[in-house]
Amino acid sequence: MANSAHRPAAPAAAIALLGFGIAVAVVSLVGGIAAATSAQQYAGFVQPAWAPPSWLFGPVWTVLYVLIAVSGWLVWRRAGLTSPAHVVYGAQLLLNMAWTPLFFGAGLVGLAFVEIVLLWIAVVTTIALFARIDRLAAWLLVPYVAWVTFAGALNLAIWVLN
Repeated sequence: MANSAHRPAAPAAAIALLGFGIAVAVVSLVGGIAAATSAQQYAGFVQPAWAPPSWLFGPVWTVLYVLIAVSGWLVWRRAGLTSPAHVVYGAQLLLNMAWTPLFFGAGLVGLAFVEIVLLWIAVVTTIALFARIDRLAAWLLVPYVAWVTFAGALNLAIWVLN
């Protein structure tokens, strides 16, 4: 485990938690804007039998974004914001933000699949780096990587079927 010398004062920690929440909210907002007609687009695809209903994505992502924010904040409390772990964390947030505009906004389903593979790699790398600093932070990202794995399989199936 990393040195826990970076213990911010309570007000700074609360502000930082808010900052992590805002960062993932921006990612969510960009996805939401790009997915304005996603329910209709999603319904228009030939889908595998195991595809979930479109209404499920919002609640799942809401929970995942909370976990992502708290995870990043926990590592920040121990290692600060400039740790290599947070560089990869930032990269996975950017990749997360890019997927919805590619898939739904631009209709580039194949490119979105390549992008989600890169996202998966970034999330797995983030988990590995976070585990060295704060095990709880790493575990909080496990549902995220599981969902990205599922979403990647769904993206691939939709690409193949359409």
